[in-house]
Amino acid sequence: MKKQMTEMKKTSWQERYHASEIYTLRCKVYDTLGMLGKLITAIGQTQAHLGDISTIGIESHSKIRDIQVYCSNKDHLKKLLDSVNKIDGIQILSVRDDVLEIHRRGAIEMKSRVPIHNLTDLRMLYTPGVASVCNRIVEDPNAAWELTGICDRVAIVTNGTAVLGLGNIGVLPSLPVMEGKAAIFAEFANISAVPILVDSKEPDKVVELVSMIAKSFGAIQLEDISAPTCFEIEQKLQARLDIPVLHDDQHGTATVTLAALINALKRTNKEAKNCTAIILGAGAAGYAITRILSEFGIKDIVVYDSFGPIYNGRKEKMNIYKQQLAEITNKMNIKGNLMEGFKGRDIFVGVAQPNAVSKQMISVMAKNPLVFPLSNPVGEISVDDAFAAGAAIAADGRTINNALAYPGLFRGALNVKAKDITMEMQLAAARTLAEIAPEGMLLPDILDKETHNRVIKAVEEAYKK
Repeated sequence: MKKQMTEMKKTSWQERYHASEIYTLRCKVYDTLGMLGKLITAIGQTQAHLGDISTIGIESHSKIRDIQVYCSNKDHLKKLLDSVNKIDGIQILSVRDDVLEIHRRGAIEMKSRVPIHNLTDLRMLYTPGVASVCNRIVEDPNAAWELTGICDRVAIVTNGTAVLGLGNIGVLPSLPVMEGKAAIFAEFANISAVPILVDSKEPDKVVELVSMIAKSFGAIQLEDISAPTCFEIEQKLQARLDIPVLHDDQHGTATVTLAALINALKRTNKEAKNCTAIILGAGAAGYAITRILSEFGIKDIVVYDSFGPIYNGRKEKMNIYKQQLAEITNKMNIKGNLMEGFKGRDIFVGVAQPNAVSKQMISVMAKNPLVFPLSNPVGEISVDDAFAAGAAIAADGRTINNALAYPGLFRGALNVKAKDITMEMQLAAARTLAEIAPEGMLLPDILDKETHNRVIKAVEEAYKK
């Protein structure tokens, strides 16, 4: 219990309640003794948690109250409303979806960095004054880095084929995610990020479009693109462009996973070189996590996909990227089922699908195993079940959040005018995140801007070496 309480210290209410949806019920409550208690009891009977309760108006015989509730999904909300509606003396006037409201009109906007107070300002910023800036860039294209916003601008590119836990939902429904990413860039790294929706599943079309618009940006972040397409797109863009191109679902996730693992190893007195690992999932995140753990020093890794263990010589459901994993993993040539893969392993990382791992699988791992079920919004096994099955450390995708890494990775790369974001820069970011985590925590506070500043400095230094 102490371990779980430590990890909960800096969680949000949504994380603590496993509730991704937040609503505010505006209720008319008859003003008599016990009515508010009946309302709260009815909500509690549906296993929903309460947030803020406020009185916003008083009528002759009633009070108007706003009640914030946390629900797991729409069916949960319906159950809650049905329970409240059965109470005489309480009327639900409206239901506000707080998550939808915070996204209304989008999460980001573009504003002028330079105020326009008078005609002189306007004529310096635009015509005729801007012509001299254009001419300067004609003479020296490198001057654009200082005389435009390229030095602070990143494109967030997606084709909407692998969005969070939602899958292939298409480009337009993915836009709120891209805007959320852009808001994080702005808040924690002073980066102006622009969502770019590419409505194509063909890798070459994505590569061609991004290549044509790349002059507007100092770096390209690929986001929510399914495997194996994401690997091809990233590699082709890296070959064509002279600015950093990084698929965040791969490398951002891998960086933060390694940071959490470093502290988990420290807390359990384990050494990377002596540890064995099982990775469930050979897509974007699984591929990158495997490579960064191997680079860090964990050499005995076995990777499972939906077909089984990946090994040298496997023919079914393979591609060139899984073949690359086969060449650096599964040295024992394990070919058994998933339970077999868990036996005696020190580390589990899941980036596959919800509820794919049982308590029995965790129980056959080595003593004091480290368990990271990272699939969102629901992990391969719950943290509670992992602890119950014997995990020494367990953390899911809510704790191990790639937003701890990518703002600093990109800001650091922009600051040093890097041509790419190297493995050394990712390792430096991971080690820094581990180093600055408070005592008892796997990772530092994502909301602390100093966290991101430290990552930025580490990335800059790693690039200069």
